[in-house]
Amino acid sequence: MPDAHPTDPLSAEEIRLAATVVVDELQPAGSVQFVAITLREPAKPAKDMLNSPSELADRCATVVLHDRADNSITEFTVSLTESRVLDSGVVAGAHAPFLVDEWEPFVDAIKADARYLEALGRRGISDVNLISIDPVPYGYWHEGDDQRRLCRATSFLRERAPGGNRHARHIEGLVCTVDLNALDVIAVDDHGVVPIPPDPGEYETEQLGPLRDDLRPLEITQPDGPSFEVDGWQVAWQKWRFRVGFNEREGLVLHALGYEDAGRLRPILHRASYTELAVTYADTSPGHWFMSFFDFGELQPGALANPLALGCDCLGLIRYFDVTLSDSRGDPYVIPNAICLHEEDAGTLWKHVDLGEGRSEVRRSRRLVISWIGTFGNYEYGFYWYLYQDGAIEAEVKLTGILQTAALAPGTQPTSGNLVAPQVNGMSHQHLFNVRLDMDLDGRDNTVEETWAEPIPLGEDNPNGTAFATCRRALLSESEAKRDVDPLSARAWEITNADVTNGLGAPVRYRLVPGENIKAMVQPDSPYGRRAAFARHHLHVTPYEADERYATGNYPYQGRGDDGLSVWTEADRSIADTDIVVWYTFGHHHAPRPEDWPVMPVASASFRLVPVGFFDRSPALDVAPPDPKHGHSCH
Repeated sequence: MPDAHPTDPLSAEEIRLAATVVVDELQPAGSVQFVAITLREPAKPAKDMLNSPSELADRCATVVLHDRADNSITEFTVSLTESRVLDSGVVAGAHAPFLVDEWEPFVDAIKADARYLEALGRRGISDVNLISIDPVPYGYWHEGDDQRRLCRATSFLRERAPGGNRHARHIEGLVCTVDLNALDVIAVDDHGVVPIPPDPGEYETEQLGPLRDDLRPLEITQPDGPSFEVDGWQVAWQKWRFRVGFNEREGLVLHALGYEDAGRLRPILHRASYTELAVTYADTSPGHWFMSFFDFGELQPGALANPLALGCDCLGLIRYFDVTLSDSRGDPYVIPNAICLHEEDAGTLWKHVDLGEGRSEVRRSRRLVISWIGTFGNYEYGFYWYLYQDGAIEAEVKLTGILQTAALAPGTQPTSGNLVAPQVNGMSHQHLFNVRLDMDLDGRDNTVEETWAEPIPLGEDNPNGTAFATCRRALLSESEAKRDVDPLSARAWEITNADVTNGLGAPVRYRLVPGENIKAMVQPDSPYGRRAAFARHHLHVTPYEADERYATGNYPYQGRGDDGLSVWTEADRSIADTDIVVWYTFGHHHAPRPEDWPVMPVASASFRLVPVGFFDRSPALDVAPPDPKHGHSCH
């Protein structure tokens, strides 16, 4: 087996080895399924990973098994170097997420249920092949909801099969509940017949009318090749250096991200990833009140990654990364082109015109894009990281796909959404994303400071009424660091290393600049609000702990909210001058409109990390103007 860097995703050979080692030791029964076989990342080395890779440990895998017979979860740590189990243990009270392999038997069980077929008959539906069924993780709403591993199901009538919009015509009021382990349909609830919406919601090219024919080709060419270099999972571009990772629970992970400055590789982020996506719907009707999801913790988003297509998902000169994951039998499989790496023009980088002498200097900005796209039922989410030539880092989520809808009786107006098509309620909802930023800003001992602006009262210090002050305070404990955005005061948060100063004698910093954001509307004391407690605040800061990885804890499926970020921070640990993790939650509030139907144009939400005194002057000064041989002159 070839040597691999300790943060590289597992290869197919390593997945097979890890599965074989566990099977040989455990001799599992037929009721056991593999939840995941993923890299067990090494503990953080004494120094940053950029400059001391030799200190990293041997490669290990984490193998998670779920036994459907007793609904137990067992975790194994397997040494891939020594081909043996290092340790194992049962995780008390944990439920496995909904696995991709379970979808087909889940649907088959429902379509074979006589009660379900009778409910379809009451609606005049006789062809079960036209029915599409979506799983809805059960959640935790009442005492005892965690005794069995359950999943609800909602149904839609397609205009045609195969093909057709799977989510356009909701079969209102029909909800099934399935015991996932036994594949037993334990309840078919019919809350009354509502006419099926008439609009088939067609969106596929061959089903549409005339298409625009006046858009001329836009060609993006790089005749000399890309400016980035890729060596395995390591990427170098415009003084940026980092490693790429991927797993079922988080999707894309960035490791050991740093910037080369004056011949020195300076660490910024040890690890960056999305940890959770909470989606809550406002509809309280019998067929929809339970529509509240944790798409990362309940669905394993990495397994839902799309194979990306050139010219469609990614444009330009692309370097793709295939990813290898494991199925429920422990066998490896490949998602080709799961990660896209490319460069984009990003507008003006900097510009100035000397009006006195008529001289102009301008530079074009280019950014490196690292992205992947997942289909989570009806929605597509594109997750993007951008690196800029001025040292900025941006995280963006692009949302598209098909709305989650409710059917309405003719002439009825929705109370918790908007009419987007005849008899179709586009239900109001929120998307809340959590990102974990394991900071290593020029070293391990970092602190987060909050900054804001406030006006100075009229008087001796502000005689003209135009003065304002920039204020700053250090967040020293976890309770102090539970903070919310405030755009009216220009509130931001700066990761600071007081032990390293710039050429002006000030500590080096990176500033987290909020973009679009929202307040979570879920009631904090509600069952879902307790499970989504991480979303009560936009910012959290914790001291680094290797096992504190996900905002909702390791196993949120049907969890009560007794694990995760909100629980860990109750300890109110010190976060001053130490190895810290910054957790940022941002979101998109979606009140659907007719223009979102039948497939919504992309909406986005983002934030940025920008250097503040990390450099002594603009790091973009040395970006060259475009080569005149390409027909441009920028100075």
